[in-house]
Amino acid sequence: MAVRIRLTRKGRKKHPFYRIVVADSQAPRDGKFLDIVGTYDPMQDPAEVKIDHDKLQTWMSRGAKPTTTVQSLIKRHGSLQAESA
Repeated sequence: MAVRIRLTRKGRKKHPFYRIVVADSQAPRDGKFLDIVGTYDPMQDPAEVKIDHDKLQTWMSRGAKPTTTVQSLIKRHGSLQAESA
């Protein structure tokens, strides 16, 4: 089972809101997930990113790989965990 850290979409039409979740790579985008690591709100100005650093570090140490989009959000948020991946 490959575990990924990725976005899952919430919010209504044309007003997206995303959760940063840890999920099996085979699960659908908005399907089952293992844990919520943070949120991403692109509708704010500037876009708002909230990440639980402890949960993120725990899952990355267990081998969870972030997607490219989540990797860029982690870097933008200024987390040092981005370089350890």
